[in-house]
Amino acid sequence: MDMFKTFEEYLTHSRAQIPIIGFILNLIFTGVLALILKHVYIRYGNTLYNRGSFSNNFLMIAMTTMLIISVVKSSLALSLGLVGALSIIRFRAAIKEPEELAYLFLAISIGLGFGANQGSITVIALIIIMSMILISKKQSYKDEENNSLNLTIMSQKPRGIVLEDIIGTLKKHCSGVNIKRLDESDEVFEVSFLVEFDSYKELIETKNDLRKHDKKISITYLDRSNINMG
Repeated sequence: MDMFKTFEEYLTHSRAQIPIIGFILNLIFTGVLALILKHVYIRYGNTLYNRGSFSNNFLMIAMTTMLIISVVKSSLALSLGLVGALSIIRFRAAIKEPEELAYLFLAISIGLGFGANQGSITVIALIIIMSMILISKKQSYKDEENNSLNLTIMSQKPRGIVLEDIIGTLKKHCSGVNIKRLDESDEVFEVSFLVEFDSYKELIETKNDLRKHDKKISITYLDRSNINMG
């Protein structure tokens, strides 16, 4: 019984003091790196929509993670309590692209690193990861043709529109067609392609032929700078 009593007292009273100055500095560095990660995602992310809105979460996620780790690491009892608390929490974000999940993990990793007082390792790792992202994106830009566009077709409560008809129309006018994402339900039909045109005339003809399948569909062309062309 003495052993269990001693262990209980250890859980209750074993707490390490958190240096205020160090905590504030770590929190500031966490926020700065989260903002850098946000700008990298907005500039080099592949997601077609809501990059700015989605990346606004990085700052809160990173700093909140850093706060939690800083607090729970000071007490074994708090660490065990965190396991129970997280077991009743369900994170249900609308993740449509694996890339979004990857950037969320990066934001969490920043918070974990600084919360564990591993700032140097965290900064070095983030620099290497971001450098690899930049190199990868530049290489992909070199591999793509200048006339490639992101094409998104969306229909509310679709009636006669089907994916096969869209692909057939695109292949008729485009020199290259690559499907990127498909979201389909009874209420919404949305599909995204990476397409290539040899002339502006083919782009117009493609849009006109697509509207023959469904006059109410929304057609959006985006270049690499996300400029709406039609």
